Amino acid sequence: MKRLTRLVIVGWSIVLLAACGQAPSPEAAGAPALPLEHPTASSRDFGDYELHFVALRTDRLTPEVARSYNITRSPNRALLNVSILRKSTDGPGTTPVAGKVVVRAVNLNGQFKDMAVRELRDGDATYYIGDVAVANEETLVFTVEATPADETRALAVRFQREFYSN
Repeated sequence: MKRLTRLVIVGWSIVLLAACGQAPSPEAAGAPALPLEHPTASSRDFGDYELHFVALRTDRLTPEVARSYNITRSPNRALLNVSILRKSTDGPGTTPVAGKVVVRAVNLNGQFKDMAVRELRDGDATYYIGDVAVANEETLVFTVEATPADETRALAVRFQREFYSN
């Protein structure tokens, strides 16, 4: 009888977690965990490439910038901006490059956030942006996988940011 009671409790726990929208973490699903970047990090060096990333509330954008890129300004929305830069082979400097960028965002409760990423070009610059709804004091963990054009190896970073809407 004890074993049956435990099975029922475990079964209901799984149902409740699924109903609350909580999904297993990548680590629980067997995927290797990337280490979290330093809390103030905004880029990572990958040898021939650099990956730059920033996450901020969309109401921090000027109205003109938000309007020109069709971004909703709100204290309850976060914007992620990613750039892939190739290092120069003949001296200091970098060049923006296109590629494929995939982003996963999950809050500390394990709830995945739907975040589509789109490419923007502005002159020679190439950016990848996506936005997502956030609650006050919500922390999101972003996993970014960026594969530069003509490369097969993804550049991957994992970082977290907390958002305050007040």
